[in-house]
Amino acid sequence: MRLLTSPLRRMLLSLQNLCEGEGGSPAKCCVLNPHRLLRRENFSAKVTAIELVSYWRGVFEANGIPEAQESSEYIVSYVLGAKTFHSLGAGSLSTPLTLEQRQQIQQLSMKRLQRMPVQYVLGEWDFRELTLKMRPPVFIPRPETEDLVSLVLEEALQRSGSPAVIIGCGSGAIALSLLSKLPKSWVIAVDKEEAAVNLTRENVWLIFGFHSFSAVGSWEQLLPWGPVDTIVSNPPYVFHGDMTHLAEEILSYEDLGALDGGNDGMRVIKKILALAPCILKDHGSVFLEVDPRHPEMVENWLQNHPDLSLSVSATHKDFFGK
Repeated sequence: MRLLTSPLRRMLLSLQNLCEGEGGSPAKCCVLNPHRLLRRENFSAKVTAIELVSYWRGVFEANGIPEAQESSEYIVSYVLGAKTFHSLGAGSLSTPLTLEQRQQIQQLSMKRLQRMPVQYVLGEWDFRELTLKMRPPVFIPRPETEDLVSLVLEEALQRSGSPAVIIGCGSGAIALSLLSKLPKSWVIAVDKEEAAVNLTRENVWLIFGFHSFSAVGSWEQLLPWGPVDTIVSNPPYVFHGDMTHLAEEILSYEDLGALDGGNDGMRVIKKILALAPCILKDHGSVFLEVDPRHPEMVENWLQNHPDLSLSVSATHKDFFGK
């Protein structure tokens, strides 16, 4: 068994079809009303990017916003057309911002003050080498899921033009990452939420213009597309009892249906495993991102369902080594 876990209590399961065998000190914030920022008597018209990052970090900290430094840096960098604050040149850091830039930074920062995730505030986020559109309430892809994609690619690169099914397409992060590295392949993505399917289509068009990609809205629509080599999913796997412990950003903005896996976190996982033999080729693979408590639970469940001809072949630790 190969295990992948993360600080967010995640791991990856790799299963095979066996039908035929095998930051600095906090800034002090004395201006707690962000709307005062644009008043000349409160803020110099020659304010720089460094000063604005410091200012908004202080505002965020004073209002209990997590990752205050990172949030302010991402927002200022985005308005200045950079991916990260550290990628800004010395000239950009020392040049006074325009009124329009300061206003845009304030508008975005006000959204962050409402505990909106930075990904939604900016309307985009990077996943591997791709920049994807982000829009609430569609699930935000996490860095740990990049490990899932890497594992799938290791196997898929050995198969020419291998078709894959993505269950729970979300923003299209997994599907588009696979397509970008497997240009001869085709991918089918399924999600019950129309918002997710639409955002995936939008990201496919923005990144590829056109590609071998189909998005469907129900499990039944997958059957005509089989058999496929690979099934990939980052399904809802949070134990229902753990949902209340999630961050306010998640609970207030993201689709909780993409997170809540039921009492044992296995509600959707079981459905995926039951579906697999219907659309998976012999010797095909299923890759799942799951909770650290799930591998043993999945193995026990599969042992009680031998008709599925599935077996856990490996688990993997994530890049945090947990």
